[in-house]
Amino acid sequence: MKKQLAILGSTGSIGKQTLDVVRANPERFEVYALTAHRSIDLLVEQVQEFRPEVVCIADESLLEPLRSRLEGLDCKVWGGAEAIAEMVSLPSIDVVVAAMVGYAGLKPTIEAIKAGKTIALANKETLVVAGEIISRLAIEHHTPILPVDSEHSAIFQSLVGEGNNEIEKILLTASGGPFRHHSLEQLQHVTAAEALKHPNWDMGAKITIDSAGMMNKGFEVIEAKWLFDVPYDKIEVLIHPQSIVHSAVQFRDGAVKAQLGAPDMHLPIQFALTFPERVESRFPRLDLFETANLSFEKPDLKRFRNLQLAYDAIERGGNMPCVLNAANEVANLAFRQDKCGFLEMSDIIADTMAKTTYIQKPTYEDYVATDKEARQIALEGLKKV
Repeated sequence: MKKQLAILGSTGSIGKQTLDVVRANPERFEVYALTAHRSIDLLVEQVQEFRPEVVCIADESLLEPLRSRLEGLDCKVWGGAEAIAEMVSLPSIDVVVAAMVGYAGLKPTIEAIKAGKTIALANKETLVVAGEIISRLAIEHHTPILPVDSEHSAIFQSLVGEGNNEIEKILLTASGGPFRHHSLEQLQHVTAAEALKHPNWDMGAKITIDSAGMMNKGFEVIEAKWLFDVPYDKIEVLIHPQSIVHSAVQFRDGAVKAQLGAPDMHLPIQFALTFPERVESRFPRLDLFETANLSFEKPDLKRFRNLQLAYDAIERGGNMPCVLNAANEVANLAFRQDKCGFLEMSDIIADTMAKTTYIQKPTYEDYVATDKEARQIALEGLKKV
C-alpha cells in the first residue's frame, strides 16, 4: 500500500523537496492533500502533476481564484486556516508533512496528532511554541513524530538502536551562516540581501534570516529538548562551517555517534517518510575524498545574541518560548522589509520577552493569547528602532 501524504506548505523549500522524494518513489507514496499560503501559480502546477484529493489555500481571499484555475480537475478546493486544520484529520491520510513556516503550523499539527497521523515535522516553531502540549498529545494519541530538520534527523539516526542508553550530550551543529566572522560593527550594517545568501543551504527566506542570526539554532535547541527529552543544558551548539556533520550524540561512556551527509534536505525528508527502512535514492552523496577538513568552534553569544535569547527562553520555560517565536517572526519580517537593522532584531525580541505577560503553566488558549500579545508588543517596539 502506498503511503498517502498531506504536505502542509507544499510550495515552500521543504514542501518542494518532499515532492522530489515522491517523484523518486512513485511506488511508495501518493499525494492526498496539498496546502500553500499564497503561491497559487506553483500550487496549481503541483496539483496538475500530483492530482491530490484535497487542495487548501491558507489565504481565503485566494480561494475563488484558485477554484477557477483548478476547474475541471477532480479535487476538493478549500480555504483558510480552519480548513487546513480540518483537512489533516481526513481518514485516508497516513503521514502529515508539517512544512508550514512559523506559528501557523501549530494548530494543524495538533489536529493531525489528535487524529493519530504520523508527523514528519519540519515546522520547528510547533515545538518551540508549545513543546509541552505537543509532547503530551503525541504520547496520549500514540502518534510518532519523525524529525525532518537535518540536525534533528541526524540526532534521531544516531539514536536508532541505542535503546535506553543514557545521552550525556547532544552536539547540535550550525554552519555559522554568512556573517560568522563579522564584528559587531560590521553586523550593524549588513542587509537582508546579504543575509539571504547562505553559504551552504538553500532554504526559504524566513529560515535563512533566522540562520544568519542564529535564531534558527536557538529554535533547534528548544526543539531537540522536546523531541529527545533531554535537558537544554545538555544540548551544545557547535559552529561547523562545512555542514557535513549534521549533528551528533555523545553517550555516557564518552562515545560520539554522528550522522554525516551532503548539505541537502532530500535524505532527511526521505528517511522520515520511509523509517525504519532505508530505501535507495539518487540524491547527492557525500564524497569523503573531496570533503575539506572538518572544523568546529564555539558560537559567540555576544555577536549572535539570538542564540542566548533562546537559551534564556527555554530556561525560564512556560510561555516564554512562544513569546520568543512571536517576536522573532515580527522582527524577521521587519528586517527583510528593511524596517529594522540586523542587530535591532535582537533588541526587539529581548524587549518583547521582558514586557509580555509570563505564564508558567500555559494552556493552548494561553499560547494563542501570548502569541497575539507578543506580536503587538514587538510591533510597538519596532516603531522605536
